[in-house]
Amino acid sequence: MKITGNTILMAGGTSGIGLELALRFHRAGNKVIVAGRRRETLEAIAAEHDGIEYEVFDVTDNASIRRLFETVTAKHPELDTLVAMAGIMRPERILDPESLTTAEETVATNLLGPIRLVHAFTPFLARQPAATILTVTSGLAYVPLTATPTYSATKAAIHSYTETLREQLRDTPVQVIEIAPPLTRTRLMGDGTDNDRAMPLDEFASEVMELLETEPDANQILVERVKRQRWAEANGNYDEVFTLQAGR
Repeated sequence: MKITGNTILMAGGTSGIGLELALRFHRAGNKVIVAGRRRETLEAIAAEHDGIEYEVFDVTDNASIRRLFETVTAKHPELDTLVAMAGIMRPERILDPESLTTAEETVATNLLGPIRLVHAFTPFLARQPAATILTVTSGLAYVPLTATPTYSATKAAIHSYTETLREQLRDTPVQVIEIAPPLTRTRLMGDGTDNDRAMPLDEFASEVMELLETEPDANQILVERVKRQRWAEANGNYDEVFTLQAGR
């Protein structure tokens, strides 16, 4: 992936990692369209950052995704990059009956949302001279967190989906890249901005942009902090990392 001169749709880029990467791509010389559910937030982002555009959509609603596709491709026929960024992370206790609702909402947002986005945009992107789809997983795709079983499962599923998507598109102009963040200082799960164990957001975004620039043919973008999780099984310390994450 070249990191400048693209037209990028950030689907779910209104906060945290999504917003930070949207701003980095914008500063790198890309046209960026941020899409999300909250109009007020989107309007504020566009007002604060000249040149960034926005669209309102609901990642859990396939009809809304189809409208997003029609609108963005009509306004930007040069669109060549999709970042499927939307995600929620909520704790679950399996013995709590209410946790099923959390699990279902997590699957709808984190798994069905990106899959529907890919189905909507890929035929269009495959007609471009060069294009990129970026999915966002997590270190928890490789070693799950017991407090968030469905979140971890959806990220593992998106990793698997990304691998097969890349293979299916190998003879097209579409490059498929997985970004796998470690624990990062965002508000994804409450107020995690002061978590000393989490990677500072600006450091994570800087390392991601550096890796995209220096490894343009990479299938995965893995910052150093996530490699312990990513390679835990291969390195033989999966149980150690799992137990540590479980807090016992």
